[in-house]
Amino acid sequence: MNRLLLTVSLIFLLSSLAPVNAQQTQNVILVTLDGVRWQEVFTGADSTLLFDPAYSPDTATARKFFWAATPQERRKQLFPFLWNTVSKEGQLYGNRLKGSKVNTSNPFWFSYPGYNEILSGYADERIKSNDKIDNPNTTVLEFLHNKPAYKGRIAAFSSWDVIEAAVNETKTGIYASSGNERITNPKTATDSLLNSMMSTIPPQVWDKTVRSDFLTYYAAKNYLLQNRPRVLFMQFDETDGLAHAGRYADDLRMVNTVDAFLADLWKTLQQIPQYAGKTTLIVTTDHGRGHTPKATWKGHGTKTPDSYQMWFAFIGPDTPPTGEQTGGPVLFQNQLAATLARLLGEDFKCEHPVGPPVTTVLKPY
Repeated sequence: MNRLLLTVSLIFLLSSLAPVNAQQTQNVILVTLDGVRWQEVFTGADSTLLFDPAYSPDTATARKFFWAATPQERRKQLFPFLWNTVSKEGQLYGNRLKGSKVNTSNPFWFSYPGYNEILSGYADERIKSNDKIDNPNTTVLEFLHNKPAYKGRIAAFSSWDVIEAAVNETKTGIYASSGNERITNPKTATDSLLNSMMSTIPPQVWDKTVRSDFLTYYAAKNYLLQNRPRVLFMQFDETDGLAHAGRYADDLRMVNTVDAFLADLWKTLQQIPQYAGKTTLIVTTDHGRGHTPKATWKGHGTKTPDSYQMWFAFIGPDTPPTGEQTGGPVLFQNQLAATLARLLGEDFKCEHPVGPPVTTVLKPY
């Protein structure tokens, strides 16, 4: 009898010590690289563009930085963080050469419809332009912001100024720093330095509402260090602008630079107790681009075949380290919002339909 009582007592004690929610993710960082194709993510530089002086004027230098004998070597040169860290500790989806497919579900295949779909989990055909109109849909950021645990602890930083409309900063009160927006009420020397840089570094030549991705990253990092948000959205835009301009080698340099931002961000997170071992990073794009004939790489949208094709990457304490995915069901852009919420232990539901979460991103607890 005493042995039975001891056994029951031990079981009760152990069950009382076990966490109710075994998930470890307490923070999520969502990053988008505007218009970056799955082809470059999974196979690296495209020789038809890299060796064409029309797209890469200094082909010798481009070859030195981005060319290698195999797709595996080329992609690692272009995305060292994705392929040295995420592929070993996280998951990558979208290599169609291995049967892993990720698509937009919106029918437009360009930016604002894509960002709405990423954030709201809903392909809304009312959003059919890139006009800066406040998003009529509840986003996962707003859904979380309305919960006490996340109130005032969500922020968005973007190079493209339309993103502040996509997160509906006016309605939600979510902090959004977009385009050429300065830091209001600078409190530190870093704040003042960033403002000075934003005042002196000109916007992009292709769109005066787009600031340098360099400024967007360091403004976001500065905010993270000062304010410790639980959910942070970062949008980088130069990757799309350079592609539209037909500057392939320059576009690859920018892609490589953003990968370096991600490496620096991940290293920074591991040095802060709130984030270390408690943060999931999601990386994706808003749409794909053309690939055949090669000139269609410059564009996307319904007149550019296959520019609905995209990709996902995840790394964090709750994501099994299964690396590059092979086969599996077709995944859709509208699944990201619910996945982000589920990683935080939340079930994203609102007034419109929401795509289901990607369950393979979560360990079976």
